[in-house]
Amino acid sequence: MYDRLKGFRDFYPEEMAARRAVADRLEETARRYGFREIGTPTLEAVDLYTDKSGEEIVDELYAFEDKGGRHVAMTPELTPTVARMVVAKGQELQKPIKWVSTRPFWRYEQVQQGRFREFYQTNVDVFGSAEPTADAEILAYAADALTALGLSAEDFEFRVSHRDILGGLLRAFDADVDLRAAIRAVDKSEKIEPAQYYDLLHEAGLSYDQAEQFDDLLATDDLDDLTAFAGTDDVAAAVGNLQNVLSAAADFGVREYCTVSLETARGLDYYTGTVFECFDTQGEVSRAVFGGGRYDDLIESYGGQPTPAVGVAPGHATLSLLLQRAGVWPEEALTTDYYVLSVGDTRGTAARVARDLRGRGHVVETDLAGRSFGAQMSYADGVNAETVVIVGERDLENGEVTIKEMESGDQTTAPVDAFPGDHDRPTYDDFA
Repeated sequence: MYDRLKGFRDFYPEEMAARRAVADRLEETARRYGFREIGTPTLEAVDLYTDKSGEEIVDELYAFEDKGGRHVAMTPELTPTVARMVVAKGQELQKPIKWVSTRPFWRYEQVQQGRFREFYQTNVDVFGSAEPTADAEILAYAADALTALGLSAEDFEFRVSHRDILGGLLRAFDADVDLRAAIRAVDKSEKIEPAQYYDLLHEAGLSYDQAEQFDDLLATDDLDDLTAFAGTDDVAAAVGNLQNVLSAAADFGVREYCTVSLETARGLDYYTGTVFECFDTQGEVSRAVFGGGRYDDLIESYGGQPTPAVGVAPGHATLSLLLQRAGVWPEEALTTDYYVLSVGDTRGTAARVARDLRGRGHVVETDLAGRSFGAQMSYADGVNAETVVIVGERDLENGEVTIKEMESGDQTTAPVDAFPGDHDRPTYDDFA
């Protein structure tokens, strides 16, 4: 016996059917917004990550030297990869660029609720628009995808913030502040005790009094208070931008899902403007379900032209926790439209019936093990076949097949030459 690796998961058909239904809904919603699917590689050069995050990031990667002596890593996220792709094509790509991709990623990190070492995300990104409507469309996509999965405003909220507001407020203090460390402290604030939070802000350069004042500013209900405190054009511009994003979100019909929460910072360094995280309003999913935001400087940092960008990446593991908590996780069950049961020397006719039904787009199973009538019926029940088409020697002598509706147990016969005939989805009722 071999054990599965820690942090990696197996998905058997029943669970995989539910997961596929969720992924299909996320992608289908993105397609309705005009996002185009892309495919990306499993491996990237390690430099793609270390050049932006430092050598310490390697400890979190599945990184190794390949047989050609190249230092590579299994992709831990998609954003650097799509940034590389945008730079590679440059001006050939029509703006705005709108891409969607669903695939696995890998990080060597502590396994916990909703966090694994191999995980799946659907990434949705817009490149080439700095307009607040682009941010609002990302929020609208995310809200529409969640409501399409059966969730409502009672189940989730988007906590929306702005990195430039945070940075501008920190710069307004009479202190030598490490902005990167301070914003990371804000990102951790919901997960640690206030004293620990203030310690981190102090380590970043604020005095304890300044840390408390900063914390009070983030809790304000009036964004104009922030502009008045900072007295700078950059904070005023950031506040105006956030208000414009929320106004556009209202026009898109998703303002009800958005709550201004300046304690939301997103820990990754490449975020620039609007950022947001999705949370379970009931609090049972203890961490952010997913997040997104602006990364306007990333394309240029990889050698491309200045290109504003904004995106979101619903993680399937945490999303499944929210859907299960809300009672809208798809049923974990097999579905089969037809089982064509063959008895005696009827394989040719049974195969023709199965082929015709599959040609109409149905899921059809047949016997592959030479089983008895009873064993085939038991199997058909096990795969949740809606209809069993019995092709027996006696039936064929009469020019018929038997149609059995599994839920009711009712059955009737149909002319073999007229089955499935002109019926797109022939059932018991069509021939009874």
